[in-house]
Formats: sequence, structure tokens, C-alpha cells
Amino acid sequence: MINLIKVKEKQKEAAENAGSKPAIKEQTASKLRVHRDISELTLPPICTIVFPNGKDDLMNFEVTIKPDEGYYHDGEFTFTFEIPILYPHDAPKVKCKIKVYHPNIDYEGNVCLNILREDWKPVLNINAVIYGLVHLFTEPNHEDPLNHEAADELRDNPKSFEFNVRSAMWGESVHGLNYDRIL
Repeated sequence: MINLIKVKEKQKEAAENAGSKPAIKEQTASKLRVHRDISELTLPPICTIVFPNGKDDLMNFEVTIKPDEGYYHDGEFTFTFEIPILYPHDAPKVKCKIKVYHPNIDYEGNVCLNILREDWKPVLNINAVIYGLVHLFTEPNHEDPLNHEAADELRDNPKSFEFNVRSAMWGESVHGLNYDRIL
């Protein structure tokens, strides 16, 4: 009983003393995990990462991919990452910042990548998502599209698809839609 009273007194004293100390930032499990994921990143040479809100906000960042092969070579594609509070139990929210003619990215920037949806597991990390995005540019998937028109063209007429990808990257109109120039 005496030990319990001493413990309570020490807790009360610590709480009172805490008021005079500078506030300590609250570290949630998701922030700790993101910090670890970022510190362990092994980005391929075609990727860069920036923190627009500064290094204190690891929950929001941008990754730019500059493919050096495939249909999208020489392009520059920036994705925003928003890490949910329940990360790693919930997948990051990833969006492409520019309009791109791609079977797995719709015109609003939503990305169709299995590990961002049904195949997400807490053992996956930011690195896995970035490599998944890189893979979408080296091997677009016409079997699981968000942009059905681009997927059908990739499957049925790869030469026309390649022409339309290059046209879109030059900022031209493809199938009546205007694109931002990224070349």
C-alpha cells in the first residue's frame, strides 16, 4: 500500500513538473513506422522524394518518377503520398499530380495498383509502393485498368498506344482530352 502511494505521488509530481518543460511531440505508431520506412528507403535512380511541408511532416510527401525505358521514358511523373493515421494497417493514399495517358491511372490521378487496394498488408512499406509505381511505367497492365480506353488500345494496338502516350506527354490532345506537357 505504501509503495502504491509513493508511485501516485511520483506520478503527480512528474505531471506538475511536465508543465514547465517544453512539450514533447506525440509520436503515434503510424508516424514511427513512416519514419522507419523513410529512413530505410532504397530509391531507384529514376526516383526522387521531397517533403513539401518540411521534414517534420513525414505523413505527406511527393515522389517523382522519371522512367528511363518503356512507353513513358523521359517523362516526369509526380505522385502525392498521404499516409493515413492507421498506417501500416491501411495503405497510403497515392495520386498522380498530372494527367497521364495510362491504363492504370485515371484522369483524376487515381492509381490502380493492387498493393494499394486488396493486396495491401502491414508488412508492406513505402519502398514497395514506390517500386510498384515504377513497375506500372515499365509494364503498364491492360488487364486491371482505370482508363479502359488506354487499356484496350495497349492490348489491341500497341503502336497506336505508344503514339498516344508520346502525344500526351508532349501536351497534345488524345481522344479529345488535353494533357500537360511533361517532356
